[in-house]
Amino acid sequence: MIHIDSIPKLKQGVKFRFDRARDAWILLAPERLFMPDEVAVEVLKRVDGVRNVTAIVDELAAAFNAPREEIESDVLGMLEDLSRKGAVSA
Repeated sequence: MIHIDSIPKLKQGVKFRFDRARDAWILLAPERLFMPDEVAVEVLKRVDGVRNVTAIVDELAAAFNAPREEIESDVLGMLEDLSRKGAVSA
C-alpha cells in the first residue's frame, strides 16, 4: 500500500527510460511494457527511492502551479496502480 509517507522506488528489474524508437518514455518490467502518459512521466521522473510521496507531490504542485490536494490524489492513485502491477514498491 502506497501512502503519503512512502518512499516509492522502481522494483528490481524495472527500468524507466526514454525510448528513441518509440519517441516516448517507457517503463520496462520483466515481460511487460508500460507507456506512461505525460502526467505519469513527471511523477516517474521523481521516483528515485529517496523522495517520499509528500516531496514528489510538493515538487509537482510547485512546478505546475496546481492544487496540491488534487496532485496528491492523482500521484497516490497512480503509484498504487503501478504497485499492484508489480512495477513500483514502497
